[in-house]
Amino acid sequence: MNKFRLKKEDTVLIIIDLQEKLLAAMPDRAKVCANTRLLLTLAEKFNLPVILTEQYPRGLGSTLPEITELLPEHQRLEKTRFSAFCPELLEILRKTGRHTIIMAGSETHVCVYQTTRDLLEQGFNVHIACDAVCSRFKENYENALSLMQSMGAVISNTETMMFDFMVESGHPHFRSISALLK
Repeated sequence: MNKFRLKKEDTVLIIIDLQEKLLAAMPDRAKVCANTRLLLTLAEKFNLPVILTEQYPRGLGSTLPEITELLPEHQRLEKTRFSAFCPELLEILRKTGRHTIIMAGSETHVCVYQTTRDLLEQGFNVHIACDAVCSRFKENYENALSLMQSMGAVISNTETMMFDFMVESGHPHFRSISALLK
């Protein structure tokens, strides 16, 4: 499959560490949460598996309630490594049979970056929703996007991804998704 195309039958959404204490320090928290919620709506409409990670939740808190309220069913992985890539994640991904990952979360230059690098090394296609990832500092965010793109990740945005799944205005979800973007 072409790595630049998003197909519902080949895509998984991974949300990295959108936790209370981490997000409190992020200047783009509201934008990232809003766009992650849009990606969760996309996942629901197109039956995409969702995997949620939490970095040391005892110290950094739980995933934000505005995210978890949209996740009645999901795979949740607790971690202490910065990369979410581990045997458990690989097993979950293998069971789905899917090879394309949409990434959202924090921080762009640490956990999102390391997870993306590891997924790319394992042969997965990775799409970064640049408006659904964040870092405390703009320079770190921009540098991480550049590094991930140079490694082979596709840098995109939430709205582009949503329209990519629909392909045309005649799609059954076009009206409902378009309404969310206004």
